[in-house]
Amino acid sequence: MPQTDRETGYFRGGLPYNRLGSESRPLVVFPGLVFEHKPQPRMTIQSYRFLGEDYQVYVVLRKPGPPPGYTFQDMANDYAAMIGEEFDGPVDVIGVSTGGSIALNFAADHPELLRRLVVHSSAYTLSEAAKQLQLRMGELAQQRQWAQVSAVLLSTMFPRSGTLKTLSRPLVWLLAQLMSLSAPDDPRDLVVTIEAENQFNFKEGLAQISAPTLVVAGTEDFFYTPDLVGETAAGIPDARLILYEGMGHPASGKEFSRDVLAFLREER
Repeated sequence: MPQTDRETGYFRGGLPYNRLGSESRPLVVFPGLVFEHKPQPRMTIQSYRFLGEDYQVYVVLRKPGPPPGYTFQDMANDYAAMIGEEFDGPVDVIGVSTGGSIALNFAADHPELLRRLVVHSSAYTLSEAAKQLQLRMGELAQQRQWAQVSAVLLSTMFPRSGTLKTLSRPLVWLLAQLMSLSAPDDPRDLVVTIEAENQFNFKEGLAQISAPTLVVAGTEDFFYTPDLVGETAAGIPDARLILYEGMGHPASGKEFSRDVLAFLREER
């Protein structure tokens, strides 16, 4: 286990983390896309609170300041180096959204470090619509137009047509302005990750994953469609698939929490 009592910080290899829970058993979360790779505000990691009764949870982001051309395989290797250095044996991993795709690469290449895998609202590649949206976010980030970056991202959480879209515009604008207040000076963390995800397609590597795997997502997920999620589960030997009807991105709620904990509590 990591020799730290701090709730936030950086591992020796440079990966930023947030820690919650008091149990000794470790679980590592590979989180989704963020503007900057640093320990996150406490409120943003509360969605993992349900795991704290069983685990000491480490929400670990990617290395800050990745160079151009850094790939998901490079990021998976960074996670492997961190887990091998900081923990005493294989750990349970939950990969969320962008982090879920990296977790697939990690699971295939580093099976000795993994006990159980949850692929949470993710797949072997992004939907085509999501790729275009994220590339637009990357372009805006390079121009430091962070309010517009935020607005593009927030648009996926609200109706995309009709009267409700019109009514949601003032709220999207307000939330985008608030998000931009904490935007970084350097857009590299976001831009390099977006470019890496745009190139990522791990369909042919899914069969190499040997850890027990649960794939969970909502049927209304804009970023990873039910077809992509289903193909991901089908490509992993003996993986289980749960789709939540009418739920968007990422999946959440009591049923989701119950299903994830039930899977993680099973003996291998």
